[in-house]
Amino acid sequence: MDALQQLQDIKPDCILLDVEMPRMDGFEFARNVRVDEGTKAIPIIMITSRTADKHRNHALEIGVNEYMGKPYQEDQLLALIKRYTQERALA
Repeated sequence: MDALQQLQDIKPDCILLDVEMPRMDGFEFARNVRVDEGTKAIPIIMITSRTADKHRNHALEIGVNEYMGKPYQEDQLLALIKRYTQERALA
């Protein structure tokens, strides 16, 4: 809830998100980001221990850009962050 409130003032280049969070799960958070005109273009990388296809497919359907299972490869995560932040800088 706090992160959604902060997005009203701060627009990050990329959001790193887990499914498991208190009070609101990552899927609901991502849905909220995608329906808001001011935040819908921010790339979302979801990093989670929920690696089943149903969770991955659900995340991609609601607009998550990348879905990574834990444990993840740090180099892969850093490459994705670099890619999405560079794309936003060029837009």
